[in-house]
Amino acid sequence: MAIIISDDTLLKVQRTGPELLTDLACYLYEKKRLGGGKARELANLNHVEFQQALGSRGIEIHYSEEDFLEELSNLGIHR
Repeated sequence: MAIIISDDTLLKVQRTGPELLTDLACYLYEKKRLGGGKARELANLNHVEFQQALGSRGIEIHYSEEDFLEELSNLGIHR
């Protein structure tokens, strides 16, 4: 699925496309709708960049068992 956001809308909210994706990813992470890995993927950020994005927005990092299992899976380790 693709979402198209006009340049006019981006200008009105004073965000670039990547910034808006990061905002969305951080919001969904904060609301526990996405785990860290999926939120980083949505924002197209690496682990450190995503943590910095969360920190700059005052969002606490939460690390659930699901996040841990996702990290193991990303490393190719299966339980």
